[in-house]
Amino acid sequence: MLAINATETVREGSIFGQITTMDHEQLVICQDKATGLKALIGIHNTVLGPALGGTRMWPYGTEEEAIKDVLRLSRGMTFKNSLAGLNLGGGKAVIIGDPRLKSEAFLRRFGRFVESLGGRYVTAEDVNMKTSDMEYMALETRHVTGLPKSKGGAGDPSPVTAFGVYMGMKAAAKKAFGSDSLQGKRIGVQGVGQVGKYLINYLVKEGADILITDIFEDRLKEVAKSTGATVVDSKVLYDLQMDIYAPCALGATINDQTIDRLTCKVIAGGANNQLEDEAKHGKILMEKGIVYAPDFLINAGGVINVGAEYYGEYKEETVFAQTEKIYDTCLSILTASEQQNIPAQQAAIEAAMARIEAIGRIKLPF
Repeated sequence: MLAINATETVREGSIFGQITTMDHEQLVICQDKATGLKALIGIHNTVLGPALGGTRMWPYGTEEEAIKDVLRLSRGMTFKNSLAGLNLGGGKAVIIGDPRLKSEAFLRRFGRFVESLGGRYVTAEDVNMKTSDMEYMALETRHVTGLPKSKGGAGDPSPVTAFGVYMGMKAAAKKAFGSDSLQGKRIGVQGVGQVGKYLINYLVKEGADILITDIFEDRLKEVAKSTGATVVDSKVLYDLQMDIYAPCALGATINDQTIDRLTCKVIAGGANNQLEDEAKHGKILMEKGIVYAPDFLINAGGVINVGAEYYGEYKEETVFAQTEKIYDTCLSILTASEQQNIPAQQAAIEAAMARIEAIGRIKLPF
């Protein structure tokens, strides 16, 4: 057996190097030959409670991409749950593969892996997962939420997520424009999946001028027809004049190739990990005078929803009332960013960690 000296310096970029750098508690590798399941579960921090975060399924090009994604996502959940005032830690899972290959056996096997963690990780739906998938997982584990209403759950959390993003966008608009009204604002929404669609409905009611893009043409046609939004080519979205950019698809769209092309004054969307390099790109946004509403702050409505379901405290009006508070939290973070002359991302992380450290003095990790 190979012994690893805990005092040795781990290689940068290695699995242990990444876990150490991002301060994770655990990375679980799951595989099942019979069903073809290959999955990763990242548990970042459990000081506030069990690590809750959704499972996404994606055809990652490499295992390294999947590891990077699950580590970044689970870390983001720690900050998200803390800022939302939840007694939950941060975790996330990714399943590697084509979502069309899901089956009952496949999903139930993953549910067993979740159950094997004894409640340290609680799963829910994320990209390419549905409430019906959670039903299969729930046959094998108690530690799953986001179940359909017919099964006693809270149903699809996307409407609550979108409402939180809307609240965060209005707060960022107030900071950038002096008013939180979105009437007449030109808003580019990248990604019109569940969260994107619900968000657009709020924007339509405010009289915003909406541009939309997505990799799925059928989604674009449907949303354009029902809302009057203008379809644009995803390749040129960053070059168009707009007041607000709302990334609502996958992460890292704010990067070296796009950041200098943006003309907007606000970035506020539902996607996770929007900054490819949070330190570098967060600073550039601040220097450019772009108000950035940290993603893990404003897209917390979904986890507020499933968290209430998991603890058996679900009431729709209470969940929406708690999600509405994202407006005030976002304003507070943006004000701290301005006063301290630090990027909003950094201000949000510091606020999240301050709560975790305070609670950590009186309790041990879950």
